[in-house]
Amino acid sequence: MEVLAIIPARGGSKGIPGKNIKDLNGKPLIYYSIKAGQESKYVTRTVLSTESEKIKNVAIELGCEVVDRPMELAQDETHTIPVLIQVIDYLEQTENYKPDVVILLQPTCPLRDAKQIDEAFDLFLKSDCDSCFAVKQMGITHAKWYKTLDGEMKAIYDYRNRPRRQDTHLHMPLYGETGSIYIVKTDAMRKCYDFIGEKPVVYIAPSIDIDTPQDFEAIAKILQEREKQS
Repeated sequence: MEVLAIIPARGGSKGIPGKNIKDLNGKPLIYYSIKAGQESKYVTRTVLSTESEKIKNVAIELGCEVVDRPMELAQDETHTIPVLIQVIDYLEQTENYKPDVVILLQPTCPLRDAKQIDEAFDLFLKSDCDSCFAVKQMGITHAKWYKTLDGEMKAIYDYRNRPRRQDTHLHMPLYGETGSIYIVKTDAMRKCYDFIGEKPVVYIAPSIDIDTPQDFEAIAKILQEREKQS
């Protein structure tokens, strides 16, 4: 099975300039995703996509293959899925390389390691699914939620069967995508034009996504603790 890990690392970042190669505990941010892909027992090839020469050079120094990204796919409004499609189309056109499975590794999730990738892939293989993605618990809800729709407040639960607050089994955990791991069969990705297919399974794991300079500081401390324990 050919398993291609793709790391999308755009050069332009307004929130944190140079974020993808910013120092994190003595390493550029992309190092952690490159290392995770290269050390996974399932990933057969790890590729980084970028339009930035600086990021490209750093990735090559780290031993990672790079596919040049067209500038039209490196804009603020660019979604991730066309970037992934561009990489697999390029590899197919230039090398006749066709991965069976694609793994999206966002560089802003440096705490995700090869162990987590392999655990998610184990679940992917054992399940009757076409994709697997990582989630984390976000909190607890009583499931009595409303939203505005066309200017009106609408219930998003069955209010005719309103749950009682003391019904503890209705204190439901909420989960959110972490962005750290997406595993999808290539055919399913092309069909859905997404990195979540029609029959996904979820892998639950803690994660911290880097959005602010403070996130760099918090994650650096966690990585330092990991090093002490290893």
